[in-house]
Amino acid sequence: MSSYSKNNNIRLSSIPARLKPTSQYSRAEPSPLSASSYGSSVEDYIGSGTDTVGGRTPVFDKRLSFVREDDERSDISHLRSPHRFDIDYSEDEDDIMSDGSKRPAFLRPTDGRSGMPLLKKPDDEDRGRPRYSSSRPSSPLPLPISTPSSLSRPPTFGRRSTMRSRSPDTQARMAARKKYTYAAIFLVISLISFTVQTELGRYVQHELGWDKAYCMLYLTHGSWSLLWPAQLLILRIQKWNTPWPTFWRRHVYLLRSTAHMVARQELDIPRHVVQRSPWPYIVRTTAFITTALTIAGLSWYVAVSMTTPSDLTAIYNCSAFFAYAFSVPLLNEKLRLDKSFAVLVAIAGVLIVAYGDSKDVTTEASTRFLGNMIIGAGSVLYGLYEVMYKRWACPPEGTSATRGMIFANAFGSCIGSFTLLVLWFPLPILHILGWETFELPTGEAAFYLFISVIMNATFAGSFLVLISLTSPVLSSVAALLTIFIVALADWVITGEGMSTATVSGGCMIVFAFLMLSWSTWREMTEDAERKAAVDVAGPVDWSSEDSDKDGDRLD
Repeated sequence: MSSYSKNNNIRLSSIPARLKPTSQYSRAEPSPLSASSYGSSVEDYIGSGTDTVGGRTPVFDKRLSFVREDDERSDISHLRSPHRFDIDYSEDEDDIMSDGSKRPAFLRPTDGRSGMPLLKKPDDEDRGRPRYSSSRPSSPLPLPISTPSSLSRPPTFGRRSTMRSRSPDTQARMAARKKYTYAAIFLVISLISFTVQTELGRYVQHELGWDKAYCMLYLTHGSWSLLWPAQLLILRIQKWNTPWPTFWRRHVYLLRSTAHMVARQELDIPRHVVQRSPWPYIVRTTAFITTALTIAGLSWYVAVSMTTPSDLTAIYNCSAFFAYAFSVPLLNEKLRLDKSFAVLVAIAGVLIVAYGDSKDVTTEASTRFLGNMIIGAGSVLYGLYEVMYKRWACPPEGTSATRGMIFANAFGSCIGSFTLLVLWFPLPILHILGWETFELPTGEAAFYLFISVIMNATFAGSFLVLISLTSPVLSSVAALLTIFIVALADWVITGEGMSTATVSGGCMIVFAFLMLSWSTWREMTEDAERKAAVDVAGPVDWSSEDSDKDGDRLD
């Protein structure tokens, strides 16, 4: 036998028995050693060119003998073996247990259990899902050795594990903050769009002479049907890379499941219930809510020529009080002193704006009383419309803000479609009776009316989202801000300064809105924390990302 074989036999005899390759892996090539792991120089890999045995240098042999001697005193040599993940069934159970308790904890739990699947095969090194977020494909290089400094280093967690480790209180506050952020954005949009709509509508009616009350109401409410197509276009742009059949299927499933959540007022909907059609419930709800909204809006146009502008503004904007009154029995809302005081302050501000600068208007007492009664009924119906929409057309508490916004715009399109398809029949009746001659606008009137109608649709979608995310009371008081904003717009456009009554009443409305916002924020946070603590509502949809991972949504 040659000297080369003898040297190899001597080295193999010094290797512990449990590290010797089995017959299954006898032909496996040893993995190259890492220079970073052992601190070797380049000559460990390419050789020094003198006195080499088997391609190894004396420096390498010296270090290998040092490692071999150290392996005999410790039990970490299996980390350098090419078959370090193989299971040796020749050892008895006691040796395995004692051996596992000595292995250093590297990229595995500290309870001694290995992170390698038991059904691992030698030819599928990189198959399967990685157990750890920091795992990487297997490498022929040996793993680095754990040191006391590395073991004492705190573990690193990814963004996903950090998100899942939040407490229920933190999740509740994050959900409330997200809802309020969206609500603030849509509040600003609704105030701007309503101001533009009011100014343009007044210009078309009074300056251009196209004064068709019901026809304008029909066109403005019918424009709500554009909310869902516009929303679908925005969602499609966001999900442009998704194939259209998949996009459409997910969007329909989201609307269908949300409609069942609205009907049952539950977050967890069984799959067999989702398969049913929600259209009967949607049609009934749309009919009731649209009827209340149309009568409330029509009362404004009927009473505008029968009573004074001060009475019209003051009485109609008392809908905030009626919204709070209806919220107690229909929404089970508790009577709170701060919210009640805020509503009263807002109504007082409206009265100051309406009657603070009132001028003598020659109106018959009987006509004025009848007009006030009509606008009072409209105010009650408008408050009822807001509460009915919150009760029977909004998802339950705990639904994600994005899902609520998508369904709010979809239901707004249902209101617009019902108006276009059903509420057209008063137009020929009014034309035959001579009360309102049907005539479409032309020229400049048509252009400004078109912009006014689009602004009304924008206001309607934003206002419906605002009610869905917050409450009817807060939305009603927020709508009162338009009185002060319209006065500011008139000041900028016409140059007429605001009176003391307008400024003081507007400041009272702003103060009431801020007070009510703080009360609603505190109430939302308390309710969310209580539901998170006792888990009353079941699987609360705190995040808008939950069902998107399951492929059931596009928001």
